[in-house]
Amino acid sequence: MALVSLLNLRAFKHGLMLLALALLALALLALVLLALVLLTLLPLAARAQNASPSPPSAHQLSGNQFLSPTLKAMQSDASLNPVSLWLDQGRSLWGSTPEKQSCFQCHGDVQTLKSAASQHPKWSARLNRLVNLEDQIITCSERTSRPLRGLENLDVLALSALLHHSSQGLAFQVSAPPQHAQQWQAELNAGAQLFTTRKGAMNLACTHCHDLNIGKQMRADIISPGHPTGFPIFKMSWQSMGSIDRRLRACFSGVQAEVPAPGSIELRRLELFLKSRTQGLPIDGPSLRR
Repeated sequence: MALVSLLNLRAFKHGLMLLALALLALALLALVLLALVLLTLLPLAARAQNASPSPPSAHQLSGNQFLSPTLKAMQSDASLNPVSLWLDQGRSLWGSTPEKQSCFQCHGDVQTLKSAASQHPKWSARLNRLVNLEDQIITCSERTSRPLRGLENLDVLALSALLHHSSQGLAFQVSAPPQHAQQWQAELNAGAQLFTTRKGAMNLACTHCHDLNIGKQMRADIISPGHPTGFPIFKMSWQSMGSIDRRLRACFSGVQAEVPAPGSIELRRLELFLKSRTQGLPIDGPSLRR
């Protein structure tokens, strides 16, 4: 029995020694790792003090950044850019003297409405719904003897192009009206829900392209974040100017979903959400698209 007890005591001491050695090894390893972390972070911290601002992420880029070199060159040359024709038409429709039936008669120079494009869609208490800039242009025209009809009416698009051009450089400022904050927030939430809900036979949501696959090729296009800063757009495949309403409807068609009617509340809700997520990007439309 004495021999067995002696052997057990030796085994116990041996075990304690091994445990102590193991703990010492772990402590040394922790010190080595800490030293490596410090050696890595200290140079980075020193460089950060003199670093220039980092370039914007793909999520903060305008759709114009994803144009082909050919379209970028066309867009920068007013003599080649077809948008110029719509701007000229918009200026003609707006007028420059207080003649009857002109926009100038009520609003004066177009620069007095410089922020109009950045503030739509707005909540209309009269209609109890959201209205976008093209909706407002049509409503204004109804006060004249030459009312305009249809969101894709060429004169509506020309005036929209002119107002967006006047707002270039401003960020979208869509915000809830104090008296109708609850309704406005409900519309914004519904737009966010539309953006993340799968649709159509392809079972895709907006977020699958415009959040998760930015920069990837889709047919002849590069997928952008979907920020609506460049509208209205002259789309080469349309050979015409088009509103954001038309472009959103084309996306529904692209995923083989039921396409909302022009001017539907679903499209206004989605437009509101898209403009709220631009995070300060400036308006740079009207612009070209393939």
